Amino acid sequence: MCYAWQAGTVGCVAVDSAGNLASATSTGGYVNKMVGRIGDTPVIGAGTYANHFCAVSATGKGEEIIRGTVARGVAALMEFKGLSLTEAAAYAVDQSGPRGTCGLVAVSANGEVTMPFNTTGMFRACATEDGYTEIPIWSKK
Repeated sequence: MCYAWQAGTVGCVAVDSAGNLASATSTGGYVNKMVGRIGDTPVIGAGTYANHFCAVSATGKGEEIIRGTVARGVAALMEFKGLSLTEAAAYAVDQSGPRGTCGLVAVSANGEVTMPFNTTGMFRACATEDGYTEIPIWSKK
């Protein structure tokens, strides 16, 4: 499952048949950023995280994602609150800051997939080994 944020960030999460999880996030950076600014992408737990519960790749306003350690937050909500991946990811995005600050893709060890965002739209895609594909941009509302 992958996403692309505007023209910069690309993220991907995957689970194999044994339930092993991986997450990767890359960014083109923020135009006209302040000198010395880093975004959420290289901060493990903020823009990228994977453990035995889930793999998460987040994007958006880096400062908000770093403050909320959004990617790790999803895993923590699953581990400590017993939430499903969908519930945990929706809560993490909702708490990430003002509207328009965050989106993510996530997959659990059992193959549950979610792609929530609080922006107008987010380019994202999902493909499974059984042939299912989904390539949305806008909300399903």
